[in-house]
Amino acid sequence: MKKFLVVVDMQKDFVDGALGTAEAQEIVGNVVQEVESFDGEIFVTFDTHFENYLDTAEGKKLPVEHCIKGTDGWKLNTDVQNALDKKSYTAVEKRTFGSTDLPKLIADRANGDDFAIEIIGLCTDICVVSNALVLKANFPENAICVKENCCAGVTPQAHSAAIATMKSCQIDII
Repeated sequence: MKKFLVVVDMQKDFVDGALGTAEAQEIVGNVVQEVESFDGEIFVTFDTHFENYLDTAEGKKLPVEHCIKGTDGWKLNTDVQNALDKKSYTAVEKRTFGSTDLPKLIADRANGDDFAIEIIGLCTDICVVSNALVLKANFPENAICVKENCCAGVTPQAHSAAIATMKSCQIDII
């Protein structure tokens, strides 16, 4: 069985930048350890916005410029990047919370073989849950899990609510 790890948006702006939190900073070591020990293919998503972010639908509801392509905040957290530099991975830029490209990329790499997906990263209540649900919708018979100690939400309460939502949608929480 093939194994895929999806590292969601472990970018500087979400760890300790424009939208960073103490909880996000606390999971970096766990994420690094998971990347280093993972035996399978890795996909890394990048929340990707542009200079016109504040004019977008998202920017109007969350008027905090973040993850503007090419800026320091768009780059991965340094510790996570260093761990990934020791591995092979596929970068996936996404313009919204859940990637519509990720399911196709995973299906192509699976090449008809059975597979399982593990998801880690930020933010549990926005991009992690969105990608988990997109993947579950595309692969309802495959094992999909979220490693809770490798995720953080906008707030601890939002993190817990997203974990409960994913459990309700039959995504395994480990």
